[in-house]
Amino acid sequence: MGYLLVAACASLVVWLWLTLGQGMFWRTDTRLPPRQAPARWPSVAIVVPARDEAEVLPLSLPSLLAQDYPGEAEVILVDDGSTDGTAALARRLADAQPGLPLTVLSPGEPGAGWTGKLWALRHGIAHARSGARPGPDSAPGSGPAPGPDFLLLTDADIAHAPDSLRELVCAATAADLDLVSLMARLRVVSFWERLIVPAFVYFFAQLYPFRWINRPAARTAAAAGGCVLLRTGAAVRAGVPESIRQAVIDDVSLARAVQRTGGRIWLGLAERVDSVRPYTCLADLWRMVSRSAYAQLRHHPALLAGTVAGLVLVYLVPPAALLAGLAAGRPAVAWAGGLAWLLMAGTYLPMLRYYRQPAVLAPLLPLTALLYLLMTVDSAVQHYRGRGAAWKGRTYARPSDA
Repeated sequence: MGYLLVAACASLVVWLWLTLGQGMFWRTDTRLPPRQAPARWPSVAIVVPARDEAEVLPLSLPSLLAQDYPGEAEVILVDDGSTDGTAALARRLADAQPGLPLTVLSPGEPGAGWTGKLWALRHGIAHARSGARPGPDSAPGSGPAPGPDFLLLTDADIAHAPDSLRELVCAATAADLDLVSLMARLRVVSFWERLIVPAFVYFFAQLYPFRWINRPAARTAAAAGGCVLLRTGAAVRAGVPESIRQAVIDDVSLARAVQRTGGRIWLGLAERVDSVRPYTCLADLWRMVSRSAYAQLRHHPALLAGTVAGLVLVYLVPPAALLAGLAAGRPAVAWAGGLAWLLMAGTYLPMLRYYRQPAVLAPLLPLTALLYLLMTVDSAVQHYRGRGAAWKGRTYARPSDA
């Protein structure tokens, strides 16, 4: 029991530090910065990588075509080897709804050393800049001068409010930002979505506190890949996507590349940018997390061991200490574990409110953390079995991240 008291006190200290010293990660009020309409509306190319997205495309693509944007804008959907008729469906949706012009590209299978999404983005960005397919050996940042002023990189499962593009551009131009990213509000309908999805964003914010990212001289860099507004000039300077072509966690790698080349980045929570992808069962969410969890740890066994130990100490020790302390009549153990658990649940409440979920889910965060621990271990197991980051029929056995 003495060891449990030490562990419970250590967990309590960690939670005090997380609550007060980790960039107030638990707050959910980081929304688009103050914005105003620019004197001249910049041109924008909306690039949408899509692989087997026929299920969600009717819910997302029309929202892009219907953007109420005063400047010049176009939508470029890059069909990444779909087998479900994604490209044909996109054309039919555009024919049925007047709005922004749509171009559908089919660049073929990814080149050696490329992940599918970044291969699709490469061709979409190249088309936006020059209207020409890049050569297989083109260097990062090569080719003609940028065409559109901005690129909106958005996933095929993301639905945007009609003023989404306008608000993103206003924020970027008013604050002179090179990258503005919104963490789309993920779907929370099924039981497993309610248990796991809000925690996914909570854990992400804990690793990458938004307030740290958004400081002018920030060293922390991250973005949310579902919605990224990027200055074309910043993309050229950073050599993206070529410079991050193998990245599985492409959004964080993109933000780091832009920041390294002097770009200013910003990340916050979305208000009317929503993911429409359903995760109806645990297996779907498990695959979503495990495909990149070990890549986040740079495929390093020591980092994996440290992460597992940290998750146990921070999330599992508090409830275990409370219950064991009560059962054994050890009030000090129970108090330390109970206070740590209370801080954990309290910092989770704002994220549950953001997702409009009941507060009763807050004390269940240790259970959710246990699931994430198992997903992370499974991610490492799949990596060493040579399956790596498997997604939609493709496997990236030994991916790297910039």
